[in-house]
Amino acid sequence: MTSVDILIVGGGIAGFSLAAGIAGSARVMLIEQEDQPGYHASGRSVAFWEETYGGPGVQPLTSASGPMLARPEPSFSEHGFLSPRGAIHLGRHDQQGLADRLIADFASSDVQFTRLGREAVAEAVPGIRDEWTIGVAAPSCADIDTGGLLAAYRRAARRGGVEERLTNRLLSARREGAGWAVETSDGPLSCGIIVDAAGAWADDVARRCGVVPLGITPLRRTVVQLRCPTAPAHVPLVIALDGSFYFKSEGQGRLWVTPHDETPDDARDVVPEELDVARAVDRFMQVTDWPVAAVEHKWAGLRSFAPDRLPVYGYDAAVPGFFWFAGQGGFGMQTAPAAAQIGAATLLDEALPTAVRHIDASIYAPDRFGSSR
Repeated sequence: MTSVDILIVGGGIAGFSLAAGIAGSARVMLIEQEDQPGYHASGRSVAFWEETYGGPGVQPLTSASGPMLARPEPSFSEHGFLSPRGAIHLGRHDQQGLADRLIADFASSDVQFTRLGREAVAEAVPGIRDEWTIGVAAPSCADIDTGGLLAAYRRAARRGGVEERLTNRLLSARREGAGWAVETSDGPLSCGIIVDAAGAWADDVARRCGVVPLGITPLRRTVVQLRCPTAPAHVPLVIALDGSFYFKSEGQGRLWVTPHDETPDDARDVVPEELDVARAVDRFMQVTDWPVAAVEHKWAGLRSFAPDRLPVYGYDAAVPGFFWFAGQGGFGMQTAPAAAQIGAATLLDEALPTAVRHIDASIYAPDRFGSSR
């Protein structure tokens, strides 16, 4: 029977980034139920790095990840994963309070903002409708090469000796001595530690291991690609101050748009609901005067959140040898380098690396939910 030190369950950005971080330090196996890595949330990302996205509790992870994404170690990648984009948090004339709150929420950080008046907003987003008069620019926002990032972590994990098994689902696990006896769809194995990096399936994996779930909830997010022939080739990431939409250009006359929906759903291969697609188009048309010629593509993905909407990194408070690395919401890609460094250090009981030493990692520990849950 196969025996490893650490079994990672989940082959998205969470699983592979952590696998790369601990590769070479232990015998590691990663299993993924699908036949390709990143099939669910990681493969359906709108692909941006924006320091405020996810809120003040996530911002330190995003900010610390920025330099590592822009200028990775040559041994990890020969090129960076970020390209300039810029963002504008957009509001109507009566939403000044939301702009003030956004800036206040990050006042203690190094995030840079610029307030924009109506003329500056119209210059940045030609065709903006008259009622949109308030803007807060976040110039550091960048696009992420998400496919390249996931592939780089996968290569790094393989180089470090991580064994990867796709189309392999964890069926059950039980404590046996100081470790785990695990049943998978590919046969039994034993391990010392189970890492739950299963995204929307995180609570389900916990149950299969006899661990009390944390309440990590899958939420459906819808994205559409619109063809708008008069739209500029480059538009910043435009985010509604009230959280009702965001969009960004994808080349001449094409945009990705979401109504920023968060509909509770089951952990499954989700597809977009027509009502959500219609809502995305309608909200976009209320912002610009660019005619929509067609909905060219549409898709949906699952974002998974813990009850307090912060990620969860650390050993379960009640069950030895069960490690949570989940609840990464919609910010898993933009926080991946910092999260993986924190996760690897916590898992291996090592000091935090310099790049993340200033972050209070205790706020992400699963024991914040208590041992009884």
